Amino acid sequence: MARIFCIPGIIFLLCALVLGVLVSISLPFLPALDFVRVNFDGGDGVVTSGAGLTELRFGIWAPCFYDTNGDRTCFGAGHAYSISISNTAKTADVIVGSSWTRGLAVHPVATAVTFIAFVMSFSTHHLVTLLASLTAFLAAALTLIAFAIDIALYAFVHHEVSKLPNVSGRTTTSAAFWMTFVTLILLLLAGCTVCFGRRKDRMSGAAAYPMSSYSKPGFLARFRKN
Repeated sequence: MARIFCIPGIIFLLCALVLGVLVSISLPFLPALDFVRVNFDGGDGVVTSGAGLTELRFGIWAPCFYDTNGDRTCFGAGHAYSISISNTAKTADVIVGSSWTRGLAVHPVATAVTFIAFVMSFSTHHLVTLLASLTAFLAAALTLIAFAIDIALYAFVHHEVSKLPNVSGRTTTSAAFWMTFVTLILLLLAGCTVCFGRRKDRMSGAAAYPMSSYSKPGFLARFRKN
């Protein structure tokens, strides 16, 4: 593949792969890489354990919360978790069910496909580079689905927390949310770059074998003297 397109495509895929791996690890292993975060002013929210909350974070494998003492607690690792939030008086509660967190597991799947595209992007074979481009676009499609799930989770948590009476909760998107968006852009750029590189490589190969300029002599040329 033409080097001018090959190197940027590999770099885009490498950056997307690194971001995807970090996002896939997520909570509880990397505390800063959550998707949705709820900040409670004054610790006036509680969870199922009964501890007062100042912050609640949603990751792929577990939710984590910070209590009024500044201590962090995470539930057991595993996707498709559910969590209940209620006000201090326990007069109302909301539940973020497993149906809203199960889809977060699409992130590791997209990362695995990105890794496959990254490996194939090193090949100079025309068929493999075409598959690398298609695989990059497949990873981008999966990342888009994962990003849509992140948006849905944010919207649902924001809506549910706002229904709690006497609770001052502020729902925001967090680092993993925006890292997923950047990964999506990088994968789209990588897919286009690899595709254009393959096309330019084929055009260069065709130009290296020009058609013969031989033309058949006319009828009168047979009677001309040498």
